[in-house]
Amino acid sequence: MCASAGAWLVAGLVAINISAASAVVALFVGGMLIFPVGVLLAKACGRPGSHAGGNPLGILALEGTVLFVLCLPIAYAISQFRVQWFFPAMLLVIGGRYLSFSTLYGMRIYWACGAALASTGCLLAASNAAPSTSAFAGAAVEATFAAAIFVAARREHAA
Repeated sequence: MCASAGAWLVAGLVAINISAASAVVALFVGGMLIFPVGVLLAKACGRPGSHAGGNPLGILALEGTVLFVLCLPIAYAISQFRVQWFFPAMLLVIGGRYLSFSTLYGMRIYWACGAALASTGCLLAASNAAPSTSAFAGAAVEATFAAAIFVAARREHAA
């Protein structure tokens, strides 16, 4: 989630310094780097960076990724209609994806994370927030839950 927070942060900075359309591209490119960067960060912290081997729900990760990728054209189409809705749409899609992580990784905190991302997306869309505001909100939610999940995983590992 630290890698994801970083992608959102970069998108917010691009929205402020370049344009909202460029921020959309920045989040797409950053999003493609989330998995490899996340695995590297997890391994640097002494974690495996993937679900437990032999987990019968491992296919759920692939299925969730396919559904996520299929939602990307919808979010992009929304950005062509109203660019300020792109980031809230992505928060909704990503929030939905995190809900399955609770089952996959066995940590209920992912339900809270998914709900926080989705509700943040709804609030930002309803308030017609600027793209930079929405991107920074995504970064804040992701960073907050990254820290909480890191602490929870450390406690679990120590026990």
